[in-house]
Amino acid sequence: MAADPERVGDTRVEKASLASLLEKTLYSESLDCVHCGLCLTSCPTYRATGRETASPRGRVYLMRGLAEGRLEETELLEEEAFACLGCRACETACPSGVRYGEMLENTRAAIRFSRRGLNFATRIERLALRQIVPRAGRLRLMVVLLSLLQALGLDHLGARILPRRLADMLKLLPTIPPMAKRRRMPPHTSAIGERKGRVALFEGCVMPEFFGRVNEATRLVLSRAGYEVIVPQSQGCCGALQAHSGDLAFARNLAERNLGAFGGEVGELDAIIVTSAGCSAALREIENWVGEAGASVAAGVRDVLEFLDEADVELGLRPIAKRICYDDPCHLIHAQGIADAPRRLLEAIPDLELVAHRNPESCCGAAGIYNLTQPEMSKRVLSPKLDALVDANPEIVATANPGCALQLAAGLAERGFAASIVHPIELLEEASRP
Repeated sequence: MAADPERVGDTRVEKASLASLLEKTLYSESLDCVHCGLCLTSCPTYRATGRETASPRGRVYLMRGLAEGRLEETELLEEEAFACLGCRACETACPSGVRYGEMLENTRAAIRFSRRGLNFATRIERLALRQIVPRAGRLRLMVVLLSLLQALGLDHLGARILPRRLADMLKLLPTIPPMAKRRRMPPHTSAIGERKGRVALFEGCVMPEFFGRVNEATRLVLSRAGYEVIVPQSQGCCGALQAHSGDLAFARNLAERNLGAFGGEVGELDAIIVTSAGCSAALREIENWVGEAGASVAAGVRDVLEFLDEADVELGLRPIAKRICYDDPCHLIHAQGIADAPRRLLEAIPDLELVAHRNPESCCGAAGIYNLTQPEMSKRVLSPKLDALVDANPEIVATANPGCALQLAAGLAERGFAASIVHPIELLEEASRP
C-alpha cells in the first residue's frame, strides 16, 4: 500500500537522490538541446518578453549550468523556471526530442529542495496542493464554503473591495454546481446494447467538484457506445499540479496510490479513460515518478476524445445547430499529440459548425495554477487568444481541460463576450441522448 501522501516531507528526497537527479536528468537531457532556436517562437513567455532567458533554449542553458555546478547564483534560474508555463509547445517544435517538461519539473524540485526554507507564497501553495486538493473530504468542504459565499453574494462584494490580486482570483472561480451535480460516479455502469469492451474512468480531484457534468457525460457516452464503465473507488489526485510546482516526492506518492487503484485492473481493461488533459498527460508519464511499475498503467491511459475517435463508435448523433470554436489544451496537443481527434468528433455532430480561430494551439495562460501564481504574465499570454476567439464570434467554445475552461470563461466574461464554455464530450452526450 502506498504511504499516506500527507505524511511525505522534503526529507524523502535525500542529497544523493538530488545529485543523481542533477546528473542523470538535467545534465544528460540538456545535452539533447542543440540550441537551434526553433522553440523560440512557440514559447509564450519568450514572445511576451523577448528575453533569451525566458525561452526554452535559455532555460535549458541555465539548467545545465546548475547541473554542472557553474551556476553560483540560482536566482535567475529560479525566476525563469517558475515563470515558465510548462505548456510544452517547445517539445512539439523541437527537432531533437528534448524532454523539456520532465526537465522543468526536476529543476523546480531541485530549486525547492536546495532552499533553506519556503517563502510565504510557497507555503500557501504547498498547503493547498498537499492538504486540500488531494484530500477529497477537505476539498469538498472548501467547495461547500465557496458555494455559500456565492449564494450570499460575498464573491461579488469581495471582487470590489479586496486587493486586485485577490479580486482576480475570485473572478476565476466558476459558479459552484449544485450538490446533485457533485456526486461521485457509481462504481459500475453497464454497457447499453452489445458490449464492446470494458473501461475504467479516472475521476480526478477537481473534476468531480467543479466539472462533475463532464465526468457524467463521459460515463453516459461510453455506456451508450457499448462499453462497461468501472470507477475504482480508491483512486485519487493524479499529482500533476504537485509535480509542476516541484513537489515531486508528494506527486510520487499520489501516483503510487493510483497505481494501486488501477494496476490490478489493467489486464481486464480496454483503457483507463481520463477527461482532463492535464491528468491524462500526467498519468501517461507515471513512469517518471514510480519507475517501471507504472508502465502498464501509463500504456492504458487514453483521453476520452482520443479513445472515442480511435474506437470509431456509432452514437446516432442528433443535430446541434450551433457555431463552435475548439481550443487545444497544451497538455493534450503538445504533451500527448492529440489535435485531430476532438475536431473529428465535433465535425460528426450534424449542423454543428466548427469554426477555426487563428490561435488554437497557443497557451491560454492557465497552466495549472499559473494564473494564480503569475497573474500578470498569465493575462499577457491569454490576451491574443481572446482576441482570436472574439473575432471568430462562436456561440460555444470547447476545450478539454478544466483549467483552460476556467481561464477562457473568466477572460471572455471580462470582455463582455457571451459564449458557453464546454468540454467536447458534453456536446457528444447531448447529441447522443436518447
